[in-house]
Order: sequence, then structure tokens, then C-alpha cells
Amino acid sequence: MSTEVSTNSSKRFRNRYRLVVMNDDTYEEIITFKLSRLSVYVWLSTTFVLLVGFTIIVLMFTPLKYYIPGYGNNTTRAQLIYLKSRTDSLEQALQHKDVYLENLKKTLSGNMPVARDTQLLALPK
Repeated sequence: MSTEVSTNSSKRFRNRYRLVVMNDDTYEEIITFKLSRLSVYVWLSTTFVLLVGFTIIVLMFTPLKYYIPGYGNNTTRAQLIYLKSRTDSLEQALQHKDVYLENLKKTLSGNMPVARDTQLLALPK
């Protein structure tokens, strides 16, 4: 039974149909196409893939890509990288300064624990 269903569906896809374009006044045949469902499906799929591919190529290799939101341009991207590195270095400098000031406050208030050497020194006589 399953082979009958598969052969019927494959026959439906391969059945040939004729598409005729005719002049409405004279009934003269202008053009005739012999088609099957499979050929129409393949033709539409190929056309869709080619159009999508062409659109992607045009957007990638032309200045149209700069109209895509969030894409930016090369100078903006270079400026962004420079500003990010500058911000990171400023943040590190600020953290070092905060640690220095905190240690200075502790030292001046006398709260800084001092490590004392408890070993006896052997001084020459």
C-alpha cells in the first residue's frame, strides 16, 4: 500500500501539463510551455535561492550595508575600539588611585596593621 501511495505522488509530480498563452481576440497561440509540478517547484526554488543570494551579495559588497541598522562604518568602528581601550585604561587607573587613597587614609588614621619583625638582630659589637 505504501508503494502505491509513493508511486501515485511521484506520478502526480511528473505528469506533464501544457500552459498556453493565447491572443484573446484571435485565439492564436502566442507561446506554449510544457510543465510538470516538479519542474515548476524546482524553477521556483532555484529562483528564490538565486534572488536571496544576489541580495546578500549586493548588501555585503556595496555601500548599501551601511544602511543596515547597527552596522556602522569603518571609521566609527575604529573610533569605538579606541574609546573602549581608553575607557578600560581609565578604569584601571581609577581603581589603582582608589586603592592608594584607601591605604593612605588607613595609614594616616593609624588603622593600618603594621607587620613587625620579631627576630633579634645580631648586631656587630
